[in-house]
Amino acid sequence: MIRLLTGAILAVCLIALLMALRAETASPRPKPGKIEWLTMEQAYALHQHEPRKWLIDIYTDWCGWCKVMDRETYTDARVVEYVGQKYYAVKFNAEQRDAVQVGEQRFEFVPQGNGGVHQLALSLTNNRPSYPTTVFLDEKMEMIQPLPGYLKAKEFHEIITFFGDNYHQKEQFDQYKTGTYPKLFSK
Repeated sequence: MIRLLTGAILAVCLIALLMALRAETASPRPKPGKIEWLTMEQAYALHQHEPRKWLIDIYTDWCGWCKVMDRETYTDARVVEYVGQKYYAVKFNAEQRDAVQVGEQRFEFVPQGNGGVHQLALSLTNNRPSYPTTVFLDEKMEMIQPLPGYLKAKEFHEIITFFGDNYHQKEQFDQYKTGTYPKLFSK
């Protein structure tokens, strides 16, 4: 009887131990990731070893639509995953006062009245600063296109895949959006 009782207690303890171990090792549901934003200098250093496309978010601290894009577009799981795979993602404040060195080029803040704008922001927006603006550079750091304005997650995903997989070299965006994109990314 004691042997039977000891065996039952041992079995219950073993089952409890196994369940506790299983609960600890079970992977929790992954949280949506975040875009790993870099500075221009960090992206340039990485680019020297592994060239890839660049996605540059040009923003200001006072820009409301920039904050909406941060909160809604740049947290979308599909956007986060694709940007992480294909781009160096740079977040650049168009009103930052620190100089930026990219290779041999140095960019400075240009004071204007009570504020000002950074030369790099002007260069990347073709001297037409607007916030937010998303700038795409190719693997040679040559301009693909700056896109001014707020973009919702779905349309942003269409754009980053259009440039990221070089469909911009094969077809017009409207054709990609209505034909190729749904074939590649339909749920």
